[in-house]
Amino acid sequence: MSPLSPTRTMRLWGPRSLGLALGVFMTIGFALQFLGGSFRKRLPRLQPQVPSRRPAVPSCPPQQRLVFLKTHKSGSSSVLSLLHRYGDLHGLRFALPARYQFGYPRLFQASRVKGYHPQGGGTQPPFHILCHHMRFHLKEVLQVMPSDSFFFSIVRDPAALARSAFSYYKSTSSAFRKAPSLAAFLANPRAFYRPGARGDHYARNLLWFDFGLPFPPEVRTKRGTLHPPRDPNSPQLHVLPPGAGPRAQTLDPSALFHPLSTATHGHSQIASPVSLDLGSSSFIQWGLAWLDSIFDLVLVAEYFDESLVLLADALCWGLDDVVGFVHNAQAGGQQGLSAVSNGGLTAENQQLTARARAWNHLDWALYVHFNRSLWARIEQYGQSRLDSAVAQLRARREALAKRCLVGGEALDPKFITDRRFRPFQFGSAKVLGYRLRSGLSPQDQEECERLATPELQYKDKLDAKQFPPTVPLPSKTSRLLSHRQI
Repeated sequence: MSPLSPTRTMRLWGPRSLGLALGVFMTIGFALQFLGGSFRKRLPRLQPQVPSRRPAVPSCPPQQRLVFLKTHKSGSSSVLSLLHRYGDLHGLRFALPARYQFGYPRLFQASRVKGYHPQGGGTQPPFHILCHHMRFHLKEVLQVMPSDSFFFSIVRDPAALARSAFSYYKSTSSAFRKAPSLAAFLANPRAFYRPGARGDHYARNLLWFDFGLPFPPEVRTKRGTLHPPRDPNSPQLHVLPPGAGPRAQTLDPSALFHPLSTATHGHSQIASPVSLDLGSSSFIQWGLAWLDSIFDLVLVAEYFDESLVLLADALCWGLDDVVGFVHNAQAGGQQGLSAVSNGGLTAENQQLTARARAWNHLDWALYVHFNRSLWARIEQYGQSRLDSAVAQLRARREALAKRCLVGGEALDPKFITDRRFRPFQFGSAKVLGYRLRSGLSPQDQEECERLATPELQYKDKLDAKQFPPTVPLPSKTSRLLSHRQI
């Protein structure tokens, strides 16, 4: 294990300590942050890292020590697919769970990594990539991965996440199981939700939970519902709707209830008569500042391709390294994930979106924060440069789909007869997968298989590669060897 670098010192502060030390260290912590002390690695929204202006083929050494926090229902399976593929191609060693998750929903423990031996327990090859489902626990992660690894994750608008989670986890979450529909659940969530009940972490603030952060005391009104205070100085969030070109929208991150579309200087704007002051809770701000000190980049699912371009730049990877297919998408869902803007939604869906964001207010704070940091990086990267790279990425993905896939797109699982490519089916909606074209050349066959293999099958493939099964000796040979030892 490499020694901690000064820039990673903050990674020793576990999120469990936030609740215990909040009252004692709040003043000191914020003073150090604003004075630029060693407490903070950086705050992306205040000091965004300037990506280097690299040529198409990176001249810098690629980063190959990676920690990816795979959040739920946020497009993370598609990121996992490209990590599987990259690590497989480059012979990297994965920190793998014994099954498919690291003891989730319990906090990550280093002892759950297959083949991990604590210091002093014998020599072991280093791990390069930690990327499967876990509830983040920094102290234990640093037992497995070097402190100078590249830490990244992905977030999604909690309104879109709630729709996906309700469909996928309806049989798992007691709150979702009791609700006849998502609309009914969000209309009166406390009629169904019980903190600590089986699977109910899926039903509220799932991103916050996955990041391993403690939960602050809830603020309730007399009726037991969230009442967001007014904040006329609420910060604004700049977003670029997929396919909208260089024209950016402006989203008020506190627009939770009945947002109204307006137009300002040719740009659409979401206004709201009621505001949520995301900066009023020092507890939330403390948690966000801590995450800023840990994670080098947080992708945004609604701007997935833009995020992948920034990821490739940050890792010094080529663009082809982040080209891949969408995985674990549900039939009837939006493959590109829903946009943040409420434009085009019916009044009923706008109300559903507002209620989902209010109920998942911690996730909404996370989303606003990391959306802002993403777009600060995009501004430094350059919009025209980004547009060009995104266009190249999409063209490459489309060409691969035409070359590899029957129909050039994801299919209903009933059409996928090869079990190697049939995704695991869970929840009420069908999970789409891929079927390879026949007659591919050996080289294309290998590349297309890597692109189309679902996450569970790929994990099994990597597991067998890292831990090849021992072949028992024939019984006759075993008897001969035993006689020779006597």
